[in-house]
Amino acid sequence: MSIFSTGLPLDKYTKVVPVFLTINSNYAPYAAASIHSLIQHTDKKRYYRIIILHDGLNLVNRWRLRSLVTDNCAIQFKKISRSLYLRAVIAYCSKRKGMGDFFSAAVYYYRFFIPLLFPLYERAVYIDSDTILRGDIAKLFDMEMGDNAVMAMVDPKVTVIPEFRDYVDIAVGVPHTEYVNDGVMLMDLKKMRKMKYLSTMVEMIKKYDADLVAPDQDYLNVILKGQIGHFGSEWNAEPTAEFDDDTMLVHFNLFNKPWHYKNVPGEKIFWNAARGTGFYGDLKRQQESFDEARQKVEQEKVAALIKKAGVVVKRGKVLIKRPER
Repeated sequence: MSIFSTGLPLDKYTKVVPVFLTINSNYAPYAAASIHSLIQHTDKKRYYRIIILHDGLNLVNRWRLRSLVTDNCAIQFKKISRSLYLRAVIAYCSKRKGMGDFFSAAVYYYRFFIPLLFPLYERAVYIDSDTILRGDIAKLFDMEMGDNAVMAMVDPKVTVIPEFRDYVDIAVGVPHTEYVNDGVMLMDLKKMRKMKYLSTMVEMIKKYDADLVAPDQDYLNVILKGQIGHFGSEWNAEPTAEFDDDTMLVHFNLFNKPWHYKNVPGEKIFWNAARGTGFYGDLKRQQESFDEARQKVEQEKVAALIKKAGVVVKRGKVLIKRPER
């Protein structure tokens, strides 16, 4: 079977569970572990389509990721083309300090292209590449959404870090008790298409050109304020030494990545998932090469992010507002 094949018959579209990840080649090893964990927990009576949005994965990485497919779980690759929307996002990222490769930074916004690029789906699940599944992702896909456009978890980092909490309340203008992490989402694509989410986000980017702390996430929370439902931490759990039986998904978000540090909480489930991929050796070598100097740089970046939130809060104003319709 070709690596470009989706792996599922066309007549399965109406029954498929679509799951999206957005990556570049640097994120391919982490995505492989995430995908492998997802596949290990699927319902064999259902079909799953993992769609990888990317900015140009090389052939080797595509092949290694494609090798993970099973009879009921396919992998599809979709390169994001240089549309007017993407050009606006790239231009915005290029002005942000600390972004590094600004085109790679634009990968964070690819999740918001999903409704427009995939009109055949009415809903879908999005997960970051630094997640590991411990349960069937279809249970999240089947969740009741009510009138919400998105279901997600209230961001735990915001609730425990004072600078982030004040930043969200004051600069983003969303109560921190409602502000969600966009690393794991159930999305009502039909509703997001109807409200023209992507064009609204780009309009705000052009209007405000705001130097935000978590831009992609901040825009989501402002645009969908009042239209985001909340699920529990079982679908976006922080890594710990031990997990409750009801923990379905673990998110190695922001701190203590197991491919960078040794003896971090939750590392066992990550390495168990990575071991079943063609990237295990690469990840181990990456961990070994992540020396004290690189660790210091990463820690300084996190500290700078927290400091930036505090500086923005002192200005005492809301940075972005959704346009009136």
